Amino acid sequence: MWWGGRGQSFNIAPQKEEPEMGESRMPEPRSRQLSSCLASGCLPGEQILAWAPGVRKGLEPELSGTLICTNLRVTFQPCGWQRNQDTPLSSEYDFALVNIGRLEAVSGLSRVQLLRPGSLLKFIPEEILIHGRDFRLLRVAFEAGGLEPQAFQVTMAIVQARARSSQARQYLGITPSKAGQGSGSRKPPIPLMETAEDWETERKKQGARGWRVSTVNERFDVATSLPRYFWVPNRILDSEIRRAFGHFHQGRGPRLSWHHPGGSDLLRCGGFYTASDPNKEDIRAVESMLQAGHSDVVLVDSMDELPSLADVQLAHLRLRALCLPDSSVAEDKWLSALEGTRWLDHVRACLRKASDISVLVTSRVRSVILQERGDRDLNGLLSSLVQLLSAPEARTLFGFQSLVQREWVAAGHPFLTRLGGTGASEESPVFLLFLDCVWQLLQQFPADFEFSEFFLLALHDSVRVPDTLTFLRNTPWERGKQSGQLNSYTQVYTPGYSQPPAGNSFNQQLSVWDWDLRYNSAQILQFQNPGYDLEHCPDSWLPRPQPSFLVPGPPSSVWLFSRGALTPLNQLCPWRDSPSLLAVSSRWLPRPAISSESLADQEWGLPSHWGACPLPPGLLLPGYLGPQIRLWRRCYLRGRPEVQTGLSAPIISGLQDELSHLQEAEEDLG
Repeated sequence: MWWGGRGQSFNIAPQKEEPEMGESRMPEPRSRQLSSCLASGCLPGEQILAWAPGVRKGLEPELSGTLICTNLRVTFQPCGWQRNQDTPLSSEYDFALVNIGRLEAVSGLSRVQLLRPGSLLKFIPEEILIHGRDFRLLRVAFEAGGLEPQAFQVTMAIVQARARSSQARQYLGITPSKAGQGSGSRKPPIPLMETAEDWETERKKQGARGWRVSTVNERFDVATSLPRYFWVPNRILDSEIRRAFGHFHQGRGPRLSWHHPGGSDLLRCGGFYTASDPNKEDIRAVESMLQAGHSDVVLVDSMDELPSLADVQLAHLRLRALCLPDSSVAEDKWLSALEGTRWLDHVRACLRKASDISVLVTSRVRSVILQERGDRDLNGLLSSLVQLLSAPEARTLFGFQSLVQREWVAAGHPFLTRLGGTGASEESPVFLLFLDCVWQLLQQFPADFEFSEFFLLALHDSVRVPDTLTFLRNTPWERGKQSGQLNSYTQVYTPGYSQPPAGNSFNQQLSVWDWDLRYNSAQILQFQNPGYDLEHCPDSWLPRPQPSFLVPGPPSSVWLFSRGALTPLNQLCPWRDSPSLLAVSSRWLPRPAISSESLADQEWGLPSHWGACPLPPGLLLPGYLGPQIRLWRRCYLRGRPEVQTGLSAPIISGLQDELSHLQEAEEDLG
């Protein structure tokens, strides 16, 4: 049968005439009700594979309903619950197949089977537990009374659908017409940084007068992992950029990430190709781009003191194992086991380094360059945190979404690979580490952020939802190719791939920022932080330009920032007398011993003849010692039934009730 809603088709797989084990027929009235409920919220090409009546357990109140498995997701349909016509997906009840980290079938008190893709269920389950890779838990007990075969069927359907999903990974996302939003012109909620106009608007907003939008990568023939457009110094020609970028890893040469209103520039780039042999003109162009018109230049090794990709992955796996309901760790040893995961240590290291870089950017007028070999992971994390710490506009709801779109999505962070969507060994949830860092800032500076913890949870849970291409592809080129934005392809630098031509023929896709696809208006209202102080909004911050707290450095000073201190360098590029910072770091000038104090604690860590600098207004410097870094309980402990109650994100009414209780308690004490 085909069921449609709002211009969509929903294929419900036919049932057998005679039910067998694992292939029972749903009663016709329930089938019609199920089809009617889901028709308004189906995804294009979605097919129901199996269903079974059940009761959602583990959360209060328990809900009766139907567990449904499709070729894209597992969803629980509460009895009497209707999907909103304007919200095709349900953020609360849906588990994308790619988000299922662990599936368990339970029979009786002691019979438990862990079901991996391709497993064969050995008994009829009384209950199944679906552990999401986002730490959510869906626990469903099946109804008895002759419906046991359906419980077997839906469980096996989930096992088989996961196996097929892990092989395909080709979901194309939803277009506005498929989501029932019409096919006319539509403005995205935030700039997607896919056009030159988006980049020019943002450049003007930042006041980066010394920079321009380059179109040299418009055909993706410089680097397929870079956006089509990016910012370069005014005086650098596109022909020079094309040659200079060829001397950096993956063609990711230096580009502007953010222009500080006082005059400093934050850049990012990949590692030097030390094996290349640039001529003098290329070296001059590279140095000019790195210097960006400043007399003071600081080169930051982004990988120094931060966890490797493997470290992040291992810590996240340990954290997930610790937070499982059946964790074998004793309660009195749980906190020490948490420290043993090293996850909080990695959060602490990221915040410390970002704080130091923020001091570098705000204390002097200079060029600060973040350099990472691939320029697609830690550079994005540090650049984003620096802007959150230094720019009040980045702490607004609109500004934060724009920041993530520009520094992560458009910049080519390999979301699909890092989140385990390709099956490759390079899985490492760097973006989730970043979100944890942001949550820590929200806890320490609750009045400075316009968005709430509920918003961070929504973004955290959206990374594995197969409704948009935002997190389902690794590069802007892949995203554009898959969505039909680009029409034909030829490849220049990377064998086996193709590169699309220039053009602005867009088949508009919905993005993760189209929140009404999964959340209703009441939930979206909770994205706002009720404690946000309007005095911290960008309009009440410093006027531009504001150079009073930024002091030019000595002429032609070049520094390496490493291990919490600045070390003078003889040159920027590795092709003259010394090797690359990233290739053979031990051959650079000797590094000082790591300091126990932050750069700010060391009177900004700058030479004494520059004098003391006051802390700039609008700059946040978080604490990162001991208990100042906390576990994000509302995110990581959602899968533990005994602690799920009370961990839902706060809403305004809930905060008001809590305030009333505190006031009553205070009166009683008085």
